[in-house]
Amino acid sequence: MTSTANKPIVIVTAGGRNPQIMINAIHARSRSVTVLLEQPESKTLFLKRRIRKLGLITATGQFATMVASKFGKRLTEKRAAEILSQYNADDRENPAIPVISVESVNTPAAIQHIRAISPAVVFLVSCRMLSASTLQAMPCPVINFHAGINPQYRGLMGGYWARVKNDEGNFGATVHLVDTGVDTGDVLYQSRMTPSKSDTMHTYPLLQTAASTDIAIRAIDDALSGDLKPLPANGNSRQWYHPPIWTWLWNGFSRGIW
Repeated sequence: MTSTANKPIVIVTAGGRNPQIMINAIHARSRSVTVLLEQPESKTLFLKRRIRKLGLITATGQFATMVASKFGKRLTEKRAAEILSQYNADDRENPAIPVISVESVNTPAAIQHIRAISPAVVFLVSCRMLSASTLQAMPCPVINFHAGINPQYRGLMGGYWARVKNDEGNFGATVHLVDTGVDTGDVLYQSRMTPSKSDTMHTYPLLQTAASTDIAIRAIDDALSGDLKPLPANGNSRQWYHPPIWTWLWNGFSRGIW
């Protein structure tokens, strides 16, 4: 390990298989990792926010896709196991890693925990957006793992939309600095991979995560050594969401993109 290996790292997440892969990979590199585990946002609040932003019909269609995705994951465990094996990724919870439960990263309690730990870097993976005041209160660089290539595929389902747009060269992931926008911060590293014919919306994020632990570790190492080299996120910028159920079904049956 490098001389920076014992500097404190805080990982903020709402939990799940994909974040656990990142947590385990980072912990294997540096033992001074603490996880802040957010409470999941209620589906009611999520749906209300989507309705305000995108309208009732689109939001309802997106929510239907999310429900289908939740049940569809049960049918993709064979492919998921292949991905974990291919990239030597570990999705098991590790009791050796300290976990602090918080309601949200944007609460005074969460900020107090982070400042008490005094980390050299805060790493975000699958958590709420940081408010401007929370970001300002951070005592160190804040970086984020995003399962998509920025700025073309900000937001959600970046791998799926890259395929739908016949842009598989931009099927990948980004580690970037965090600002107040949605995946708009300067880019630190990106990785690209090729999905298999058996990959679907249910396995794209797993593939993007398992194949990208190296860029997360590189970015964290840079932050620990004070040597971050951010680059502007150049290109056409667009924020994406879950596809409405009718869009997902159309692309699945007509093009084989599920």
